[in-house]
Amino acid sequence: MKKRLPSLIVSMLVSGVAFAENETQSMELIEVISKKQAYRGNVDIAQLPQSVSVVTSEQLDSLGINNFQHALNQVSAISTQNNFGGLWESFAIRGFAGDENLPSAYLINGFSAGRGYSGLRDVSNIQAIEVLKGPGSALYGRSEPGGTINVITKKPLFDQSGYVQLSLGEHDYQRLEGDYTNGVNDKTAFRVNGAFEKSDSYRDTITTEKVALTPSFLIKVSEGTQLTYELEYANQAIPFDRGIPVLPDLDLPSSRFLGEPHDGAMNVDAIGHQLEISHQVNAVWTANAGVGIRESSLEGYSSDTELSPGRQLLYVDGQTVNRQRRYRDYDATDLSARAELSGALTVFGYTHNLMFGADVYDYELETHQQRYRVAWGAGETTYSVNVFNPMYGQVAPELAATVNYLEQQDAWGVYFQDQVKMTDKLQVLLGARFDRFKQTVENHLANTHSEHTESEFSPRVGAVYSVFNNLDVYASYSSGFRPNSGADYLGNTFAPEKSRSFETGIKWLKNEKDVELTLALFRATKSNILTADPVNSGFSAALGEAQSRGVELDFIWKLTNNTELTSSYAYVDAHTVNDMVNTDWGVSIPADSQLINVPQHSYNMILRHYTQFAGYGVDFGVNVQHVGKRLGETINPDYELPAYTLTNLFANITLSSAFMLQLNIDNALNKHHYTNSYSALWTMPGQPSLFRASITYQF
Repeated sequence: MKKRLPSLIVSMLVSGVAFAENETQSMELIEVISKKQAYRGNVDIAQLPQSVSVVTSEQLDSLGINNFQHALNQVSAISTQNNFGGLWESFAIRGFAGDENLPSAYLINGFSAGRGYSGLRDVSNIQAIEVLKGPGSALYGRSEPGGTINVITKKPLFDQSGYVQLSLGEHDYQRLEGDYTNGVNDKTAFRVNGAFEKSDSYRDTITTEKVALTPSFLIKVSEGTQLTYELEYANQAIPFDRGIPVLPDLDLPSSRFLGEPHDGAMNVDAIGHQLEISHQVNAVWTANAGVGIRESSLEGYSSDTELSPGRQLLYVDGQTVNRQRRYRDYDATDLSARAELSGALTVFGYTHNLMFGADVYDYELETHQQRYRVAWGAGETTYSVNVFNPMYGQVAPELAATVNYLEQQDAWGVYFQDQVKMTDKLQVLLGARFDRFKQTVENHLANTHSEHTESEFSPRVGAVYSVFNNLDVYASYSSGFRPNSGADYLGNTFAPEKSRSFETGIKWLKNEKDVELTLALFRATKSNILTADPVNSGFSAALGEAQSRGVELDFIWKLTNNTELTSSYAYVDAHTVNDMVNTDWGVSIPADSQLINVPQHSYNMILRHYTQFAGYGVDFGVNVQHVGKRLGETINPDYELPAYTLTNLFANITLSSAFMLQLNIDNALNKHHYTNSYSALWTMPGQPSLFRASITYQF
């Protein structure tokens, strides 16, 4: 794979300066995090004309969350999608998920990082997770209209601190996590954090293992100028697991595994680098520049339930599951750079909060796949298992090459944004972005070459009006686009997704944050949306045009000095706009069909109480998560995943100034549920009740 550093990146790094605040930030307070972040300008997120949610490391720690997908479940209007056999995170924001055959994209410190094959993200180096709802095209034009997720990592501090945490739980769950930071001298600080995790599973024969390590350095080059470098390494071994078939008159336990344990685990390797230089130009102007590169790979074998009805005996005798076998070897390189200048100035009595920026990326995917499947209509039982009593260890069939292609995306963009303070009560936002990208796909099996080049202009407008000191109303409109990765079954590249998004809402703050409330109403439409191709498994097909509309309500309520209630609710109606006929199956997908894995109703509540017990400080509480019914298969409107409600219990006991004990019971009521689905034959059952205990030493 090519690994080049475009000259534009070099010029951006040379000309750019600046990064964030010089003050040491508290790791506990949302207020500090929300003041200013690199690559978002100098406007506080509370003043932006859009809904913004922040999940902090303190929240993750208190709830005992060490899974990135579970962390996102704390945010309204985010729904879990098909996770590719458990190998990556996949989510939809306000109903839009992007390509189901690739991980969901997100940012790390403003740089693209979710793309590629980095596996399941560990939370050990996460300081906060920002979810900026709506497309935000003036900043991140190549994104989903539902929103953009930005992970803020823990930064080096000059004062020594750290912790070591050991966690044990059911299914032989073992996790060792640590974090240490200190100053080398008055100019240089470092930090290293990471985790090792190994566990069996409620799924038969499944054992997973992962290592995450993130060292970072900060150098104060001069007064107001600093250089930061962060390395991220991840290695994971995860067996490929498509779940269970869910059919009428077929009741299987959540533990039933119909793959092949002798395939071993899929191996995931990822290494990323981020380098940023920063300078505080003066009291109101800053400039940022940085470059990030991430290399990732996924390799291994899997045996999956055959989806084609003409090849699947389960539909005939109700007990024999025919399986495919696949070998995958995927590689990705994601190189990106950004530079930005932001600040404020007053012109003709109006204060302008300005932001100018540019970014560039070079993204490559190299995909090799081999496959075996039984002949269509032959009724053969080669490489099949009995769904009620699977016998593992069969002779693996020979594989034939089915996929061998190289995709490259090269893109650059420039953007501008101005949030103008018109009066003491009214602020108006104007923004625009121009992008140009080129996509090339080389299919080495078919010996074809496809290219697509396009330019896009994305405007953004919005307004925030302060009705009184603690109540703001806002409205915004934005258009955007996102390149579609890959090619269809015939090797043709896809046109990019294009979107239009409207949002209006209120933000209310009462009695110095005794109550915080955000209510948002949204409507977004995008074309060229991709969904899983139900005929050619592993490929995508254009669904056409889709629309999402709904309501979000997020609030935090301090009931007493020691009791806090955090709650979020979302109603999301995500559906197709146009009729579609799948020519391979002859299946009609009519307009107004729901999008897969997106519940109309979802709710999350955390009730947390602080007290003293037997001389020890204790905080404990309950986390209730409700997910409504969802469409479970794109071409079958009658297949729905049932609604479920999970109850998670947590308690944190301060044993001394150095030691803390944490107890967690996930799914305490042992609710049977399904988290996501690709089809009725590939449906993932959720985790039954699970107990975990952790002991933490802080220094």
